[in-house]
Amino acid sequence: MADKDKKKEILEEEIKEEVKEDEIVTEPAEEEEIVEDINEESEEEKLLKQIDKLKNDYARAYADTENLKKRLNAEAEMTRKYRIQSFAKEILPVIDNLERALATEVHESDESFKKGIEMTYNQLINALKNEGVEEIDCLNQPFDPNLEQAIMQEKREDSDSGIVIEILQKGYKLKDRILRPAMVKISE
Repeated sequence: MADKDKKKEILEEEIKEEVKEDEIVTEPAEEEEIVEDINEESEEEKLLKQIDKLKNDYARAYADTENLKKRLNAEAEMTRKYRIQSFAKEILPVIDNLERALATEVHESDESFKKGIEMTYNQLINALKNEGVEEIDCLNQPFDPNLEQAIMQEKREDSDSGIVIEILQKGYKLKDRILRPAMVKISE
């Protein structure tokens, strides 16, 4: 505001000096028109600056909205991808118990009971596979601390050092996440 008032005063003084030099007397109405033109230009400049600011604010708001949309879509995709994770973690001990039941010796009279457990086990494994849950295959593979947890070591002549020689508890993963690492015995 102070700059505009100074400019206005300077212009008025210049106009007055020009009038004195030319000795032409201008009427006050003409001076007011010149001052109004100056004020109009400054208002136009204000409006242009305000338009630029609003354009910038709009662009930022638009970018923020797009970023939020992308982030929400990514979170929704992750939620869909791993929706079964907590359920699968709870079901893993059930699978372990079914495997133990299948590993026991049964009499011929209990063979149909064992067959029912086997069918239940297979259905459960297939349902989990359909959702992306898979067993970690690590037997006779090099030890990978990202997938396995070494519980024991045993010296063996028939295998190299750091090879998984026995699986004590199966490990499972959901797509690319580890649900439970495999507990293994490795060779020294």
